[in-house]
Amino acid sequence: MEVCDELRVARRTFYEWRMKRRGPKCIKLPNGELRIRRSDLDRWIDEQEEDVNW
Repeated sequence: MEVCDELRVARRTFYEWRMKRRGPKCIKLPNGELRIRRSDLDRWIDEQEEDVNW
């Protein structure tokens, strides 16, 4: 899965995020495959950013 490669996480981790509703928004196709719009992935990545003031 390309998204897992980009995020550098295992497929299992990605699916755990989905089950916990912590992952990016996905589109489930009639054949069961998942798709993620680039805009949704980018937005999700931005939301994960922490404001760290050291």
